[in-house]
Amino acid sequence: MTDGYDCYQNALAERINGILKQEFLFHRCKTFEDLRQLVKEAIQTYNTMRPHFALAMQTPEQVHQKASGRYPLAP
Repeated sequence: MTDGYDCYQNALAERINGILKQEFLFHRCKTFEDLRQLVKEAIQTYNTMRPHFALAMQTPEQVHQKASGRYPLAP
């Protein structure tokens, strides 16, 4: 799962696979397209709705916006 035999990339890939399996994929998909859509939704949720302890209970999107100087528009 890595390019250039970087062991740290493999650990990251395994962590992401574990999160997908434990938190998002609760049932078997009947088609590959169903699985693709489910993974797409899981990634969206992970990045925009799921707070992370390591990010001071912020989402990855919030951290990226602050770091880049972009802030979300008011709802």
